[in-house]
This record gives sequence, C-alpha cells and structure tokens, in this order.
Amino acid sequence: MKTALSVKHLIGIKDLSAPDIELIFSTADNFKSVINRPIKKVPSLRDVTIANIFFENSTRTRISFELAERRLSADVLNFSASSSSVKKGETLIDTVNNILAMKVDMVVMRHSSTGACKFLTDNIDAVVVNAGDGTHEHPTQALLDAFSIREKHGKVKGMKVAIIGDILHSRVALSNIFCLQTLGAEVMVCGPPTLIPKYISSLGVKVEYNLMKALEWCDVANMLRIQLERQDIKYFPSTREYTMQYGLTKQRLDSLKKKITVMHPGPINRGVEITSDVADSAQSIILDQVENGVAVRMAVLYLLAAKQPEE
Repeated sequence: MKTALSVKHLIGIKDLSAPDIELIFSTADNFKSVINRPIKKVPSLRDVTIANIFFENSTRTRISFELAERRLSADVLNFSASSSSVKKGETLIDTVNNILAMKVDMVVMRHSSTGACKFLTDNIDAVVVNAGDGTHEHPTQALLDAFSIREKHGKVKGMKVAIIGDILHSRVALSNIFCLQTLGAEVMVCGPPTLIPKYISSLGVKVEYNLMKALEWCDVANMLRIQLERQDIKYFPSTREYTMQYGLTKQRLDSLKKKITVMHPGPINRGVEITSDVADSAQSIILDQVENGVAVRMAVLYLLAAKQPEE
C-alpha cells in the first residue's frame, strides 16, 4: 500500500495517479471516523501554519478547508482579496510573499485566473493546494465527489456517471472527468450544445444533449449549476427554457426504470438545475458530499504535510 503522495502540491487531478487517489481515500476514511467522534480534533498538523487565500468569493469551500485545518490542529490564517491590498494594485506574488514572510507552511488558494496556482508553485517555497482556479480545475471537489460515490456504491470502477449542466465554465466537471476516469468509471457529459466544449469528446467521455437519455444511461447524475458569473454572452434563451430542458425534477427521476444517485457540488440553484424535492430526496447524497469534503480535505492537507497517520 502506498504511504506517500507522488506530488508536492495539489494543483490538479491530472497530476495524481490512481494509487495517489486511493491513498487519499483510505486516509479520508480514517479522518471520517475522527470527525464523527465526540472529540473531533487530532494533533496531526499542530506545528503547521496554513493560509487560506481566496481571490474569489466562496463560502462552502473556504469553510470546509478551514474546518479541515482546525480539525488537524493547524494554525489557520484567512485572507480575503476583497478586503486586502490587492485592491490597491498589489501583485499576486507580493501578496503571497508577504504572507509567507509570516512563516506560513501551506497555501490554499482560489483564484479567477486559470493556472494561478501552478504559477504560485514556480515562485514560492510553500506547499500549494488549488481550491479552484478559473475554469481549469477544482481537485478537492472531484476527490470528495468520487469518495462519495465510493461510499454510496462501494466502488467507483465500472460506475456510469453523467455530469449535467454548464460543462463549458465548470472546473468541477474537468476535475471530475479526470478523477472518475483514473478510477475506472465511465463518464458522460450532458447539457445544451452551447455549454459543451468542442474538445470534450477528445477526453474520452460520451456526449449527450438529451437529459432523459443521459439519466437512463447513468448510475449517478452530478448536477452542475449554470455559472452566470462566468458567462459574458447568453448561451441559452432563458433560465426557464434551460430548466424545462435540463432541470432534474421528481417526475423525471421517478419515470426512470432504476434508482439513480443524485449529486450536486453546490451552491444549488433550486428550481433551475434541480428541484427541492429531488435535492432533499432519499436518492440525493448532496449533504454526504459536504460532510465528506471535510474528511477528504483533511486527508489532502495531512498527506501533503508528509506526516505519518495518527492512531
């Protein structure tokens, strides 16, 4: 059994091997038992300082990382670009170097520019974890999604997973494709033709434009929201029309000949890509994803800090 990751930083799933991912999962299994006991902390990263640097708004990911860090007893420094010297014209490198001068060991960063995290690894000494960069990757989201599928179905290999929605602007979709394929799952993307990238079939995924056909094919449906904040032009006539064509409703779910698992990386636009009765149904593992996110991020931080497991 592998005991160390093959990478120094977590920039993208593309850099991880299947044994790397399995190691993260087995470590997350251990941490999940930790966070479900009365005393939820371990001293694994007691001597480590981690800076959360978010140049884009985020609630769930930032809170999940911060909770993971505190569960591991790390010292945590939170940095928000909206209330920082970035607004005064300070560069990314200057900002990070000023933070590192405070003796920070790890940086968790979200940035609107694709490749920002890779750029950082070339210019600073600290360990870098990508919490989402532009439309590139969001590796910890893909890891927690695959971990949740494994938890629900006992495996990832051989599972049929449909990723449905705004594929074009989604870093979650790209990371999920890489992660699921590495673990042996079959992947299909589904959405309006205007929101499916032209290159996507070259990644070895199936492409479907009809929602019902995608749902009939899959074991797991991962519903993505429409990322209006990243869209500079209109990709479909109206939100109402999108919902009519691609919204997952209880009626559509119940019309299938089998029970499928429903996922969503959040935040949910209820009534657009998914209705409340589906999001809150027994087939949904959306809240499990949130819980698993903390355990998976604990595992990633712990392994990158190159510590031996705590009993």
